Amino acid sequence: MFALAGDGTRRELQVERLWPHKGRLVLKFGGIDSITQAEVLVGSELQVPRSERASLEAGWTYVSDLIGCTVLDGGREIGTIKDVQFGAGEAPLLIVSPAELKTTSQSGNTGSEYEIPFAEAYLQSVDLQAKHVLMQLPEGMLEINAPLTEEEKRENRQFRSR
Repeated sequence: MFALAGDGTRRELQVERLWPHKGRLVLKFGGIDSITQAEVLVGSELQVPRSERASLEAGWTYVSDLIGCTVLDGGREIGTIKDVQFGAGEAPLLIVSPAELKTTSQSGNTGSEYEIPFAEAYLQSVDLQAKHVLMQLPEGMLEINAPLTEEEKRENRQFRSR
């Protein structure tokens, strides 16, 4: 197992023990023998090599397997998942690079990324072999990330100058 810190440094870790505590798992790593030493790992992403990952039950997916998948909304290609972010709400956010310009002009997005909740309510299926994530997004969800129109920018400037 590895710990990837926010600054990009990576450290190999060995799990000595683990136990449940208040609905979570506590991990004891070899060579980490105090809270002070453990605090260095706060915020790190724990990474397990694919060859050592546990098999998942049906309906569960490793986040790393979603990277590179194409998001489809009712069959329409939205874009490619480039990252998954946690902490913005109950559901992780899929960070999706828009598909070609033909799609961006239909949705109002002109090149920014989409942030799409990976929520059960929107998810229809995940096909990792085909690298497709099929979703049924609510109307207007993609427009949330759309840049301001020129008219909206003018209105904002007028409002700020008052």
